Order: sequence, then C-alpha cells, then structure tokens
Amino acid sequence: MKLEGKTVIVTGGGRDIGLACVKMLAAQGANVAINYFSSSKGADEAVAEITAAGGKAFALQGDLSSEAGVNALVEKTVAEFGGVDVLVNNTGGLIARKTFAEMEVSHWDAVMDLNLKSIFLMIKACLPHMSDNSTIVNLASQAGRDGGGPGSVAYASSKGAVMTMTRGLAKELGPKIRVNAICPGMIDTDFHNVHTPDAARRGLEASAPVRRQGLPDDIANLVLFLACDDSAFMTGTNIDINGGMLFS
Repeated sequence: MKLEGKTVIVTGGGRDIGLACVKMLAAQGANVAINYFSSSKGADEAVAEITAAGGKAFALQGDLSSEAGVNALVEKTVAEFGGVDVLVNNTGGLIARKTFAEMEVSHWDAVMDLNLKSIFLMIKACLPHMSDNSTIVNLASQAGRDGGGPGSVAYASSKGAVMTMTRGLAKELGPKIRVNAICPGMIDTDFHNVHTPDAARRGLEASAPVRRQGLPDDIANLVLFLACDDSAFMTGTNIDINGGMLFS
C-alpha cells in the first residue's frame, strides 16, 4: 500500500471531495485525521468504515479559520498518531455569489478566511510535526485560472492566492516537504448543487471533451498520486483536472 503507516490530515473530510480523499487514502494504509465543520454524519461513517476494516481514523469538528480549531485538530492528530506526513487542505467554499459592486467587506473577509487563511493556519501548525518526505496537497480551483463564474471574484481571488502560495512554499519547504495543488473544474458535489444552475452543468457536460462532470473520486485519485512517492519529482505544481474545459 502506498501510504502504509503514514498519517494524513484531510480538512473538510465529511463530504464530497474530502470524503472521497479520506476513504482512498485510508484504503492505501494511512492513519486519517478527519476535520469537518457541519458534515458529522459523513465523517463519523467514514471513521466507522475505516476502523471496521482494521485502519485507524478519527473525526473532529472544527472551524479552521480560527487558530483554536486548527490547533485542536493538529494536537489531537499528533497525540493519536505521532506526527503528520500528509496534509490535504480541502476546506473551502464560495459562500455566496456576489458581484464586486454589491460585495460587503465582511463577505470578502469571510471567503478569504475560509479558503486562504485556513490553509495558512493549517500549514503553520503542521510544519513542526512534519518529517522529511512529507507532502502538502492544496485544493485550489479552475476559478483561480479563469476568474470563475458570475459573482465569484472573491472565491477566484482566494484560489489564485492558494496557487501562488503553493509555488512559494514548494521553494521554501523543499527538499524536506513537497507542496502541490489541484485545480478542479466542474465536479459533481454539493458546491455546484447549491451555487451552479442545472442548465449550466448540463451545458458543460455537452461541451466537455469527456462529456461529463468530474466525480469526487477523480480528484481523490490525483490527491493520492500527489501524496505518495509516485509524484516524488513534482512540487510547486497546480494541476488542472477539468475534463478538458480549460488548458493552461
């Protein structure tokens, strides 16, 4: 197994992409620490499934835009498993679509805290507990490449910043720690159930070279690749995974 004996933290691991990552990384032998904010059902079920199969996992609720939430997660992970080998920064969201003209400062701050500050805090807290050959995988977005859809300037800006942070950290933390990011396009998740009209999703399916939306497992497969030694010569990358809807 590719992650036998390794310890992984997956933030936002109670549903959708995060939950798919939790299950895939655990299946490859990892001890998994699952953060969730409101998706307790998915997180708890994942823990039960992993432990029933002989693996090790726990789930902890927490707001990762706060130092208290981040520190509680990292401290419990270190106490349970001894350190951190892989950090998957999946927490994030659009919150709401707002044009630049109608956007309040509070909305801008909330999006930046959720998508960018949380990653800063998580990496900062994990670094003292990460040994040589550790990896960080950040979830950015196609929006960081193309500016996003209507009303998503704040979200796209935060994801563009995640991409730049990934490049800078790869240089700063290498060779001890590799840092890469993933830029998903349209993935069939609650994010788009809430924020994207169905007609837009059907239009993408019709125009994408692969003729479908992505699935959470499509992203989890790439996370696994970046988390393990299969990608040992890759760092500082921001990898597009969008079914051919954007080439960068």
